[in-house]
Amino acid sequence: MKTYFAAFLIFLCPFLEAQKRSFDEIFPAASGDQRNLVYSDTGLLTASERAGGFSLLPLSGIDGNITSAVTNRNPLIIVETLMVIPDPRSTSGLIDVYNALGKIRNLKGRLYHSETRRADIPLFEDASRVDFRKNTALPDPPPASVIPRSETVYIRLKDANFGNCYYRGEISLSGTGLVYQLANYRNINYILFPIIKEEKFTAQLYLEPIDEGVLIYGISGVDVSGFIASKVDVSSTIGKRLAVIISWVRDGLSRIIQ
Repeated sequence: MKTYFAAFLIFLCPFLEAQKRSFDEIFPAASGDQRNLVYSDTGLLTASERAGGFSLLPLSGIDGNITSAVTNRNPLIIVETLMVIPDPRSTSGLIDVYNALGKIRNLKGRLYHSETRRADIPLFEDASRVDFRKNTALPDPPPASVIPRSETVYIRLKDANFGNCYYRGEISLSGTGLVYQLANYRNINYILFPIIKEEKFTAQLYLEPIDEGVLIYGISGVDVSGFIASKVDVSSTIGKRLAVIISWVRDGLSRIIQ
């Protein structure tokens, strides 16, 4: 009997994995304007501050722990983003999402608009995985055929404004999606002055293949001093970096989808 039941599960598994939710199932309260932004090239981007009370997107279809991992830190500013990468054939799966997240070197050279320079410039002049102990660059792995239950990677991004920044990325399965949590494990400096102290920036990316394509939800929080906040547009700084990271994932998935 057990043998037959195991064989039935093996037979049924591909059909269970093929079941996908729709955007409306995950975000039933989204307005028409929000839906239009979600399907645009830039996606929906919002920011709110602790002083005025955080105003977050209604995430009835996503695990609340994804947002609470950021909000429980009581950051100064929270930035959210939401996007759907269209896939008319609905062929993308979690393994495609996982492999797109593995191409860290593709972050190098991605452009953002600099208001001070009035031009589009590379945000990350270099990008690589690093050995946490030796701080030496590591190559990106080849495409995987199996998703690990959880994984931790260490990343060095040479930021155009802040120099070398070091992040810890933790990938884990969550229901029918993947969560990619980023946190800075070293201070982020401007010249020699610490702008964001270690572990004071965190971002959660949730990615799920859905009927319409691939859903990407991101929430990031940062805690800085009032002095820094008065000198730097923190919302814009974080929003631009989150947007570049989202575009990196989007382009990586688009290559697979096409």
